[in-house]
Amino acid sequence: MRPFFNARTLTAAGLGLAAAALACHPVLAQDAPAAAEAAGDAAAAAAPAIDKGDTAWMMTSSLLVLFMTMPGLALFYGGLVRAKNMLSVLMQCTVITALVMVIWVLWGYSFAFGGSESPWWGGTAKLFLAGIQPDTVSGSIPEYVFVVFQMTFAVITPALIVGAFAERVKFTGVLLFVALWVTFVYFPIAHMVWDANGFLFKQGAMDFAGGTVVHINAGVAALIGCFFVGKRTGLGKDIMAPHSMTLTMVGASILWVGWFGFNAGSALAANGTAGLAMINTFVATAGAILSWCVVEGVGRGKASMLGAASGMVAGLVAITPACGFVGPVGAVVLGLIVSPICYFFVSVVKNSIKYDDSLDVFGVHGIGGIVGAILTGVFASPSLGGVGYAEGQTMAGQLMVQIEGVLITIVWCGIGSVVFYAITKALVGLRPSVEEEREGLDLTYHGEVAYHS
Repeated sequence: MRPFFNARTLTAAGLGLAAAALACHPVLAQDAPAAAEAAGDAAAAAAPAIDKGDTAWMMTSSLLVLFMTMPGLALFYGGLVRAKNMLSVLMQCTVITALVMVIWVLWGYSFAFGGSESPWWGGTAKLFLAGIQPDTVSGSIPEYVFVVFQMTFAVITPALIVGAFAERVKFTGVLLFVALWVTFVYFPIAHMVWDANGFLFKQGAMDFAGGTVVHINAGVAALIGCFFVGKRTGLGKDIMAPHSMTLTMVGASILWVGWFGFNAGSALAANGTAGLAMINTFVATAGAILSWCVVEGVGRGKASMLGAASGMVAGLVAITPACGFVGPVGAVVLGLIVSPICYFFVSVVKNSIKYDDSLDVFGVHGIGGIVGAILTGVFASPSLGGVGYAEGQTMAGQLMVQIEGVLITIVWCGIGSVVFYAITKALVGLRPSVEEEREGLDLTYHGEVAYHS
């Protein structure tokens, strides 16, 4: 059995214990200068050092995760909406990226990883990145690189949400909601799951790269947003087919490439765990694409490009929490399992409950994240090719921890999302007028169009 750890909690620590031990030694204490020099040498030898290979990989991973949002997610979502709303989606992704980056530097990093012993948030010690210098180390990389890597996760999570109410939401409403939501929902959940003092981390929750923090969080907020914003005008009457499946395929492919930074980068080092996460990100996604095509082919008689792209994302979502814990065969099985479940929610549950999740954020990200987070507790078992559990933990016990993590994320995000949608609706509004919506959000809010005839 291996001791359980989460690589994201590696932080820099000074080692003054060596000096204290030397000073108290009965022989060395007689020669203070020699003791001090020896202590200094010991501390220098034991001090954390920057590993250039790890640093290079983490800088690359940070760029890959940014690539997922800009332009990956933007193009994926943009192709799925009607042409008159293409630029509105691109603009939302662009400005959310900029907004969250600024918030992250000012208070977000501190709220998530500020060093507080609170199980719920990181505190205020690192507001404005206080105390971080170019030579400050986090594990084997500069802390600035860790800050940037985590920032890219904070960026893409709220950007995922907007797909749920694409084509019918105010631009100012999106920005106000995102600012509130990342502050009081995303940052605390990131702390709870990935910080050594976080509640779910201490419970032993296994979330390698963000099944709870990113996908369940975004999926739940997206579902609640569907009800607050309401259905698209003309839904069920007007043609609302994607205007460019070509762009959607390009965007989905960029997401898959960028996801290697997302998953393999979460090892925070260029090592064997990163390699495991990488191969799992390949094969789980492949399994999910195949199973979505099979299910769609049986159910509709044809396998579509939209279905293949949806399966691609579902597989990526499901393997995210599991990628560093399960074996490649388990990853394939997880991919095969997740697509039929997501397909059921997208094609059956959504129509039964009659909510308008425009781009199926809840059905793919929310449900896929739940499936992946829970089944991580199964496929991490050594008997199924996984890396194992914490000392003394069993599959049944880990499953309960995984379910607890999922439920806490749903409740925290659910309550917070309701509150912040309500505040946003009261202050600036969420929904454009019917006339503005029919004209298209590109012209209504940005005064331009994506295509000229």
